[in-house]
Amino acid sequence: MDAKILVVDDEPEIADLVEVYLKNEGCTVYKCATGGDALRCVRTEQPDLAILDVMLPDMDGFSLCAEIRSAHHFPVLLLTAKVGDMDKITGLTIGADDYITKPFNPLELVARVKAQLRRSTRYNDAERGKANRDVIDIGGLTVNRATHACWLFEKPIALTPIEFDILWMLCENRGQVISAERLFETVWGEKYLDRNNTVMVHIRRLREKMGEPSRNPRFIKTVWGVGYKIE
Repeated sequence: MDAKILVVDDEPEIADLVEVYLKNEGCTVYKCATGGDALRCVRTEQPDLAILDVMLPDMDGFSLCAEIRSAHHFPVLLLTAKVGDMDKITGLTIGADDYITKPFNPLELVARVKAQLRRSTRYNDAERGKANRDVIDIGGLTVNRATHACWLFEKPIALTPIEFDILWMLCENRGQVISAERLFETVWGEKYLDRNNTVMVHIRRLREKMGEPSRNPRFIKTVWGVGYKIE
């Protein structure tokens, strides 16, 4: 379990105990006794998970959790001597991911830390996968489907929605020849008619905006009698 864990507790015995068990699992542990020190540690060390005591000398763990959650998404576990349902509800409402009461079994705490790290890793992988599916980069041409933005060698290109959809479809099918008929029916959502020059006109505009030479374009290639492709 290679992870950076922030432990915030003003009782040294508790913090030291948690540190021993987490280090035995291969974690790097940062210990803080106050909320202020914890926030500074979050900024400088960027932990993968935080364990916060609810009772701290300068602020309560609920406020600290809310501060962390306003800018960070890593898992937060709360430690408290209180067992009331309202305390648990408060903690979960302000963004805590789990809750454990004192006195606790260190092995149970480690198990909960592992569970939260697994969940966080799966979530982050899924988000990265989603982001990767929304962004395509081909040799300096970058298109972002989520924002409908396009850059060529880091310079933005202003595209109309139709132009963007054509470019995205070609990029998404990199290396494949896409017929004008398929482009038209997919992008415009209408039946393609013979001698329809609409796609050709938009391809020409795209090339102009990208500064592409018409005879030997670098990105959008014409396969005569078949269609268009991006290599």
